[in-house]
Amino acid sequence: MTADAGDLVIRVTAMPTDLNPYGGVFGGWLMCQLALGASSLVTRRTGLKAVVVGATDFAFPGAMQVGDELNVYAEVLRTGRTSITVRTRGFGRARASEDEIEVANGTFTFVTLGADDKPQPTVAAMADS
Repeated sequence: MTADAGDLVIRVTAMPTDLNPYGGVFGGWLMCQLALGASSLVTRRTGLKAVVVGATDFAFPGAMQVGDELNVYAEVLRTGRTSITVRTRGFGRARASEDEIEVANGTFTFVTLGADDKPQPTVAAMADS
């Protein structure tokens, strides 16, 4: 199921502080984990600082509970002059199971920055690495 989801970029366990008032894992926490994973992929590929400038197409097709493991996968969809668009997918796995279900997905656009915090050409950075 996750073979086509991209690179594994984060694996984390949902803790009690990650829950919403209804006892499930908070969607904002899931979005944050997806963003962290996507930025990790961009930074690893470019060697540059990456900041989110857009986030779209979020869906939460499944639910997680406290103690479940979240595995976040990311793949580059598009590379622009100073930007990279990344698709992310999060899969939940109950603590005592090997079965995973997709619990969140979304798309992030990042701008890569140089040491001076100005946009840095992404393609050149990827070619140098």
